Amino acid sequence: MAKEEKTFEESLNELETIVKKLENGNGNLDESIKEYTKAMELASNCSKKLDEATASVNKILKENGSLEDFNIEE
Repeated sequence: MAKEEKTFEESLNELETIVKKLENGNGNLDESIKEYTKAMELASNCSKKLDEATASVNKILKENGSLEDFNIEE
């Protein structure tokens, strides 16, 4: 059975929990390294999800109903 990918919110919540544990500094070195590795995986998942969401948001409906890229003009 394939491992189900976490949602952005699940990953972010778990990442925040790990960061709080690491900031506390009460864990041993080996456990801290495992937690840090997990945090980096979660941060990567969050980044991927944000990139996907950005790509989705950057598509808007034109007047004729087709999709086009949305570009911000400065």
